[in-house]
Amino acid sequence: MLGPLMMTYADPRAPLPRRRRLWPVFVPSALLLLAAIGWSGFWFYASHEVDAQFRGWQEREAKSGRIYDCSRREVSGFPFRFEVRCADPVISLTAQTAQQFATKTPLTAKLSQILAVAQIYDPTRVIAEFTGPVTVGETGQQPFATANWTLGHASAAGLPSLPKRISMEFNNPVVERIVAGVTAPFFSAKHLEWHIRLVKGELNDHPVIESVLRSEGASVQDIHPVLATPFDETIHVKLRGLNDFAPKTWPERFREIQANGGGIDITESRIQQGDTIAVAAGTLSLTPSGHLDGQLQMTIAGFEKIVPALGLEKALSEGAPQSNVAPGVSTQDVNKVIDSLDRIIPGLGRVARKNANAGLIAGLNLIGQQTTLEGRPARAITLRFMDGALLLGPLRVAQTPALF
Repeated sequence: MLGPLMMTYADPRAPLPRRRRLWPVFVPSALLLLAAIGWSGFWFYASHEVDAQFRGWQEREAKSGRIYDCSRREVSGFPFRFEVRCADPVISLTAQTAQQFATKTPLTAKLSQILAVAQIYDPTRVIAEFTGPVTVGETGQQPFATANWTLGHASAAGLPSLPKRISMEFNNPVVERIVAGVTAPFFSAKHLEWHIRLVKGELNDHPVIESVLRSEGASVQDIHPVLATPFDETIHVKLRGLNDFAPKTWPERFREIQANGGGIDITESRIQQGDTIAVAAGTLSLTPSGHLDGQLQMTIAGFEKIVPALGLEKALSEGAPQSNVAPGVSTQDVNKVIDSLDRIIPGLGRVARKNANAGLIAGLNLIGQQTTLEGRPARAITLRFMDGALLLGPLRVAQTPALF
């Protein structure tokens, strides 16, 4: 039996199988490798550009009176973003207010770290995170204040040389004064944010800048008793009259606004403290001395609580002292406000003098008009600024500082 021992042979006439080519297997890997090398080269080149942009931003800030120095600066974030880390930053502030501009006294603020991040697909949008605490003091002297927060960050859109929008936000900021080595509360809030953006014109050609300040649960100590109780606020302001938004200090900008006949438009302002709500809007100008001048139309719900909170009842308790009345208004004019109540109801003026708070409310009610605000009874009055003096009716409430 030969069957099991039989062997089969390939037909010599059959075609040989084709050998598989191996190079298509390596092509994708090679392309991926080349792409990675190219991307790495691009990122490292761009990282040098980001570092150059950061130095350009430092130069712009220095021209605006804000000098940033880092003990160490490094760029990281490969492969999809750029991170500029500034360790132990020291910020020197000069000429940021009219008083500082006049005295030339620089302030120094020291933080733990500033981290700026930009995505590689949108390098013109930068987000920065601040790590506290921060100490503030005159350069070369012991700090007089310290601040901290649970989260502090800022964002900017546009090139560092011409930013079109800047925002800053802080959660739970706390500022404390330092007196003889002892800290004392000064400012606190649940949330604080500030935004500034271009709304009209061009940054290098007569821009109109809008600034928005918001705070929640804010409280300020040792300035005025009315500020010690927590309040919420939102203030929208437009600045008109700037030549450009080139690097310069804020006193210089305000002087420019005054020289060009510009103004400060308060388009929206709302402050709430407990049950008391106040809204205001109007236009202010600047005097040659740098003080505010103009008026705001204000509506107040809970007006009867504002008077004792501001301490205005003292102004009429024994007659209004000249320091508490508007410029150009005599104490006799103010006292006539209460005397005029006698013409409404005989003897009411004498009662008002015994109850100065009630008399002042009644007198100021004669100035304003009754209205409603958010469904509540309210009073519409005019809040005036006269060369920096803040006037409620005929009475001086406060004196605002010069802006340049």
